[in-house]
Amino acid sequence: MTRQVLSYFVRNPQAVDSLEGVARWRLLDEAIHVQVAAAREALDWLVERGVIRRTEGPGMPPVFSLDPDRRDEAEQLLVQLTSRRRTPPKER
Repeated sequence: MTRQVLSYFVRNPQAVDSLEGVARWRLLDEAIHVQVAAAREALDWLVERGVIRRTEGPGMPPVFSLDPDRRDEAEQLLVQLTSRRRTPPKER
């Protein structure tokens, strides 16, 4: 909890709030920030393997979708990840 509170205030140095505000809104924002970062890492990993497509266009954020030509590979990868019950290793 301490790390989450401090992380929020470091990222938002002008933030001012009450105990209840920090608990309700700021920590929710921090949790979302952490989940977005984790989702970005997972999507990058899957895009690198070619099972997920990243599509970009002018003026729009990237969108992601399953590569239909690699669905079987995606299903096999899902089985492997489920049987390991851990996150994919970082390869950077």
